[in-house]
Order: sequence, then structure tokens, then C-alpha cells
Amino acid sequence: MMRALGIAATGMQAQQTNVEVISNNIANVSTTGFKRSMPAFVDLLYQSNSRVGTVSSETGTLLPTGTQMGLGVRQAGTTRIVTQGTLTQTDNQLNVAVNGRGYFGVTLPSGDTAYTRDGSFQLSSTGQIVTNEGYPIEPNITVDPTSTAVTINQAGQVIVTAANGKQSTVGQFKLYLFANESGLEAVGGNNFMATDASGDPIAGTPAEAGYGTVSQGYLESSNVNVVQEITNLITAQRAYELNSKVIEAADQMMQTTSQIR
Repeated sequence: MMRALGIAATGMQAQQTNVEVISNNIANVSTTGFKRSMPAFVDLLYQSNSRVGTVSSETGTLLPTGTQMGLGVRQAGTTRIVTQGTLTQTDNQLNVAVNGRGYFGVTLPSGDTAYTRDGSFQLSSTGQIVTNEGYPIEPNITVDPTSTAVTINQAGQVIVTAANGKQSTVGQFKLYLFANESGLEAVGGNNFMATDASGDPIAGTPAEAGYGTVSQGYLESSNVNVVQEITNLITAQRAYELNSKVIEAADQMMQTTSQIR
């Protein structure tokens, strides 16, 4: 069996994965706080018929190149691109966007803490600030239902205005940093979980050194560039077709060999 068949097959599998990642990026072009992904590939093992630098004669002549045959490609991982998305104005007083580094903390029903860039918050029946799925943010912030207005400044302080016009601070947003943001595990619902690869969360307040600020009345859009993704999709499709052509050529060569009399 020609090695070209197996090599080209790994190429087709790699480009299939590439298209799947691109399709997920495009599907989430309107998802709040979504970060696009990019697959990374590495070449497979090489078989050496003659190693570079081995002695080729009795006089000690060394081979300048050698003969190596690659065995294809495999996926090494998927990198999350964590660049800032565009801030979109909503004028909703409970919409909060992170401008810069940092994630909001979210308490899941299991008691674990998830992390998100999606600041499309709501109020629960008890006045808690919660996510769209009803999970309270961390630390817990409760707003009096009789308040006439809620103000969130760039430092993350939540200030409410009572019916009598008196203002008071009822809570403070926290932001969390990670040494390796790409190491966070996506669990759906715009949430991420910390892993050994991401490192432990480092809590801080908005506008603190190294942390971003928060903007009330805004949401962070996805950082997916549709034009770039379409270009990547066309490139992946062409690469897939080229690998299929290699399989066709190898198959025709094997047929030619089998027909020799």
C-alpha cells in the first residue's frame, strides 16, 4: 500500500477539523463575549532511510541531507484567541462589558465557580444580579427592588438610587485574571472553568492595575471576523480537495501497477 494514501488521509482529517472549528466561530459571530478559536497542527513522525550526517564512505564523507519520509499531520490543539471584542451600546443598566482583561465570576448550581465575559445580567425575583441563565454573580450583589436606578461605575461599584433620591453602594464587581486564558475550559453557556493549564484565578477589582474597567450599558461583541473566517474556510476547503486528489492519484498509480503483465 502506498504511504501517500495514509498521508493524504491525515491531511483530510486535519482539514475536516479545521472546517469544524471555523464553523463554530461563524455560528457564534453574534454570541456575547465569544472568543474565536484556531486549530494548531503538527507534522507526524518521520521515517529515515538514511540519517543526516551519517558516514557514507570509508574516507568519512558525511551525508549532507539524508532521506526522511513524513507520515502526515495531526491536530496539536485548539487555541482560543482572547483579543478584545467590540463594545456595543445597549442602554440596559444591567448590561456590563469588560474593557480590557478579566472575567466575571459566576456561581453554578453545583457550587463551582465559572468565569465569563458575558455581562448581560438580569435581576432575580429576590433582587440578585444574575446571568441570563439565572446564576448569581460572584460576589453576590443584591439590589432593592424599590430602587429607581442602578449605576455601575468603571471601578465596578454598584450604586442604587432609592425612591427618596438617596444613593448607596450595595456591592462591588470583581474581575478574575488567569496566567493562561487559552487554558480555560469552555463548558457552554458563555462560561469557562479554571484548569491546571489556565492556573488559579487571581481576583481583583475593575480599574486596578492589570485589570480592565467595566462599562455600564454595553456588551462585548464576539471577536470573530467574518471575512477572515470565510477566507480560512475557502483555504481549508481547497486543502481538503488537494488531499483528496492525492488519494485519487495514488489509487490510479496502484491500479496501473496491478495491471502490469
